[in-house]
Amino acid sequence: MRKYTVIIEKTSDGYCASVPVLPGCAAMADTKKEVEQLIYEAILFHLEGMEQEGLPIPEDNETEVETLVFA
Repeated sequence: MRKYTVIIEKTSDGYCASVPVLPGCAAMADTKKEVEQLIYEAILFHLEGMEQEGLPIPEDNETEVETLVFA
């Protein structure tokens, strides 16, 4: 099983999700639940395309996630 870091951002008109280790793999939706489902499907589609093209499937072992708070 592969695991990928997904960044979900609230936008002015919904939510946007992206996967840093898979450039171009993104999704947008009105709700967080919708964007979670869409990014899951986008990741599967992205990986399937990479496999068909014979490209190496990246591992997400270098992504670090931090939340910085500025007062």
